[in-house]
Amino acid sequence: MMKRIFYIFLALLMLAVSLAGCGSRQRPDAGHPVTLTMWHVYGSQTRSPLNDAIDTFNDTVGRENGVTVNVVSVTSSSAIDKALLASANGEPGAEELPDLFTAYPRVAEIVGEEELLCWNDYFSEEELALFRDEFIDEGCFGDKLLMLPIAKSSEALFLNRTLFDRFADEADVSAEDLLTFEGFFDTANLYYDWSDGQNFTQINDFYNYAFIGMAAHDSALIEDGRLNLDDDAFEKVWYPLSRAAIYGGICLDDGYAASRWKTVEIISNIGSTADILYQPEMVFYPDNTTEPIESLALPYPRFKAAEPAAVHRGGGLFAVKSEDERKNYAAVLFAKWLTEDENNLQFVTSAGYLPVTDTAFEALFDDTDTAGTEHFSHLYDMMDGMMESHTLHALPRYAGASDVQSCFEQHVKQVLKSAHSQYAERTAAGEDKAAVLDELAAASLAELRRLSDKDM
Repeated sequence: MMKRIFYIFLALLMLAVSLAGCGSRQRPDAGHPVTLTMWHVYGSQTRSPLNDAIDTFNDTVGRENGVTVNVVSVTSSSAIDKALLASANGEPGAEELPDLFTAYPRVAEIVGEEELLCWNDYFSEEELALFRDEFIDEGCFGDKLLMLPIAKSSEALFLNRTLFDRFADEADVSAEDLLTFEGFFDTANLYYDWSDGQNFTQINDFYNYAFIGMAAHDSALIEDGRLNLDDDAFEKVWYPLSRAAIYGGICLDDGYAASRWKTVEIISNIGSTADILYQPEMVFYPDNTTEPIESLALPYPRFKAAEPAAVHRGGGLFAVKSEDERKNYAAVLFAKWLTEDENNLQFVTSAGYLPVTDTAFEALFDDTDTAGTEHFSHLYDMMDGMMESHTLHALPRYAGASDVQSCFEQHVKQVLKSAHSQYAERTAAGEDKAAVLDELAAASLAELRRLSDKDM
C-alpha cells in the first residue's frame, strides 16, 4: 500500500514539474528570445520618438526578458490600412501581418477581430483602471479591448507666426481672428489676395472638420453608417469652408502640410497636435533664399454659434494573436512597459501627443515644462486650456468607416478644386465675384451629395 502511494506521489510530482516547464516555456526569457515585428506611424517624415522608446525597451526590459521589437515600417495611417488589407487578403507581394502595429479602430474589420489579441485577457482590471476611460472605451469592441491606447492627440491650428505677422500688419488682422472658423476663413481669403494667389492654409482632415462641426451644432455626420449630408447642420459647416476653398484660401492638393510650410506654399494648417514634430524652423523661397521662422499653436477654431469642440484622435496598439503564446506575452510586456507613466510621458511629449493614464495626464499638465523644450511646453499650455474649453469627441466607428472617410476626403477635394477653377475662369471674364461664389458653393454641395449617394 505504501509502495502504491509512493508511485502515485511520484507521478503527481512529475506531472507538476512538467506543467511548470510548459508554463515557463509560454513566456520568453533571455535563453529563449522572441522577436516581434512592428509597423507604426510615429515619425514617418522625421525622427521617430517611438523608435527611440523601442530602442530603450530593447536595451533594458526587453533584453532582460528575451524580447526584441523590430520596427520594419514607419509610415502613414492610410498606408498601414492598405498594407494590412493586402496582408489580410493574401495579395501577391504583400508583407506578412506584423506582430504589432499602430492604427485606428477601423482596421479591426480589415484584419478581423478574431485575429487580434484581446488585451484585457492579459491586463488586470486594476491595470486597465489606470488608463483614461475615454481612451480605453475607444479601443473596445464589445467586451474585447483590441486597441490599447499608447498616445492620443487632438487637433490644433499651427501658424507660421513670422510670416503671418508680416501679413497681419498690412491686412489689419490678428491671430485672435483665427480662433473662430468664420474669422479663420475670412483671413484665408485676405491672405490669398495679399499674397497674389497663395493658399493660406491646409486642413489635413476634411472628414474631421465636418464631424466636429456637426457635433458642435448638435448633429451627427454619420447616421446608421451613412454620411448625413442632407442635414441643415452640414450646410452650416459646408458653406464657410467651400467659399474659402473656392476663393483660393485653402490648399486642396494631397500631401503633407509640413512640406508646404517649408516652401511657403502655405503658412498655416489644421491637423493633429502631433504635427508639431514636423514644424520647420526654416523656410525656403523659390529664389533659393532661406529665412528662420517661429511657429505658434492655437486652439482648434470654433464656430461662433456653436460650442467649442475637437476630436481626440490617434490610433492605438494592436497585436496579432499568435499560436505561440510566448509572442503574446512578449507583446504584452512591451505594451505594459510603454504605458508606464515615466516611459509614456517620455514618448508622448517628444511627439506632441497626450499620455494615456490619469496620473501621467495630471503630471504633464501640472508642469508642462516636463515636455522638454519651450516649443513643446507652449503647445501643452495651449492644450491645457483647450481641454477646459473644448468638448473632445472620438470619431464614430462603423462598418466601412475607412472607405467612407477616404471617399469623403477625395470627393471634397474633387468638387472644390473644380469649383475653384470655374470661379477663377468666370471672374476673370468679368462675372460678379460674390454671385459666382454663392452659386458655386451651392453647386459644390449638390455635387458632393450626389457623389456620396453614388458611393452608398
